Amino acid sequence: MKKCDYCAKEISYYDQYCCKECERLTLEYHQRTERFSKLFYIVNTICVFGIPVGLFLASFSPAVGLTVATLSCVVLGLMLIFLPFPTESMIRKHKLQKAIKISRIFGGCVIGLGVLIVGLAFILKK
Repeated sequence: MKKCDYCAKEISYYDQYCCKECERLTLEYHQRTERFSKLFYIVNTICVFGIPVGLFLASFSPAVGLTVATLSCVVLGLMLIFLPFPTESMIRKHKLQKAIKISRIFGGCVIGLGVLIVGLAFILKK
């Protein structure tokens, strides 16, 4: 059977969504993606490069480097929680609802990485 493009429930071959709610949520997701995709890619690029740059700077100036790495992790994590834009292959594999949940969980893990960096910095400082 074919599955709903949003929630992955089984539907007939003639339908794309199982209900109007799934269709509405998918439309809202695509509108939000259209509106915020440039901001997402710019912030994503800055933060993804900010993490290793911050860790590299930490060898010269620990306070500055760890601050840059931690802020990059927190900003990237918050962005993934509030603007979860999974990849097209992830959406095809898991459908939209589950792909958004996975992206949000990944955002929480990235924030956890930032907290781990700060925690390790305090442990190693002692």
